[in-house]
Amino acid sequence: MIAGKSASLRVLVVDDEPLIRWSAAETLTDAGYVVIEASDAKETFQQLTDRPAPDVILLDCRLPDSNDLKLLEAVRRIAPGCPVIMMTASDTPALVAGAANLGAYRVVTKPLEMQNLVKLVQEAYQSRRL
Repeated sequence: MIAGKSASLRVLVVDDEPLIRWSAAETLTDAGYVVIEASDAKETFQQLTDRPAPDVILLDCRLPDSNDLKLLEAVRRIAPGCPVIMMTASDTPALVAGAANLGAYRVVTKPLEMQNLVKLVQEAYQSRRL
């Protein structure tokens, strides 16, 4: 666990690719985070409405039932103070700008660099709007 980080910090990992969810969940769990997973927009909404709000969200840009920035926009309405890290296979300038305009903390390109994921999530959490 990272010094000064609460073991109860909750991270929602949203991606339709099971290997990406698994890798992120393993990395974050090993660092002491509580990880919740969702594979599509429907599961994301369930996680955001049925449970306590996560502290950070890792959100895939393209899911089977949502793509681009529509899900980010909806997530920002449901959890406005929660930092969102967008994940994408192609970070076009339009996507990065659109995500920033909607309040995303950062856009990262897949495949994720797992060695940097814990630090990125911690930085996003520390940036949150209270």
